[in-house]
Amino acid sequence: MRIVMMGTGTFAEPTFQALMAEFGPAVVGLVTQPEREQGNKRASTRQTGQGMATIAQAAGLPIAQPESINSPAGLAQLRAWQPDLLVVAAYGQILSPEVLRIPTQGTINVHASLLPKYRGAAPVAYAILQGERQTGVTIIQVTPGLDSGDMLAQEAIDIHPDDTTGSLEARLAQLGARLAVDVVRRYAAGGPVVGIPQDPTQATKAPKIKKEFGLIPWHQSAVYLERFVRAMQPWPTAYTFLHRPGKEPLRLILTKTAVVPRPADCPATAVPGTPWVVSSPSPGLVVTTGDNQALLVHELQPAGKKRMTAEEFLRGYPVLSGSRFGPDVLT
Repeated sequence: MRIVMMGTGTFAEPTFQALMAEFGPAVVGLVTQPEREQGNKRASTRQTGQGMATIAQAAGLPIAQPESINSPAGLAQLRAWQPDLLVVAAYGQILSPEVLRIPTQGTINVHASLLPKYRGAAPVAYAILQGERQTGVTIIQVTPGLDSGDMLAQEAIDIHPDDTTGSLEARLAQLGARLAVDVVRRYAAGGPVVGIPQDPTQATKAPKIKKEFGLIPWHQSAVYLERFVRAMQPWPTAYTFLHRPGKEPLRLILTKTAVVPRPADCPATAVPGTPWVVSSPSPGLVVTTGDNQALLVHELQPAGKKRMTAEEFLRGYPVLSGSRFGPDVLT
């Protein structure tokens, strides 16, 4: 049996390593995205691991990094490896029917959700954002439809109250590696591998998150915004701008928050995004939201500065009367 791995980033690395450990020379090649500067830059908010290409090089495996796997060059490389099975994990490109016709036994995908929930590129972030108590990994047979193939294996794990997308994805990556190996063993045994069809009426979407999606929507509830801050970590991060009278807007990344009652002395007419300094039990920063609760800011990071507590921030950036959080240009 000849296996080709297709994946990019930290979620794919455990699956790649587990396949090589379990199946050795049956893993004949790696397809991964071309090297990008993002994730290697100083102060990047993206997670970085060993790197798929680095892992392959250490194992002496051939690597393909086409701009598009669906291009003639990408297809030619795949055909040259004569794969029986493609194993995909967070590869980042839609596979064409031409690609899917190449492996003799098909293509499987390691997807970080309990399908049919959260089909798409960002299932971990959306599970946190929507307040799910559990998520998991599903191994599916890849079809032309987006994450809609038959399910070959599925297992759930709990979402912790303090989970970020980064911490949750790290646990899911290990689970995905174990499930992928179990499924590939079934293919290697030579018998038919049959999955369970998904219920399309239960499908939800988790589309790709873009950088601008991290702008904090202060009109939402405090509960939603606390999840939002965690869901946007490590990328693109939850950010906002502090507008202070007579000063330029200050870009801030919020990294740790909690839901609290709105301060008793905060006017009911205060618009969402109004900062309020509290003194008990220690100096802190509370922000009004779209409901009758508020968001307590534990940690934040001003542009160009290190992460700091709210108390440390207030020493250098006193919040003046008339200040407000919001987009870079207030309306």
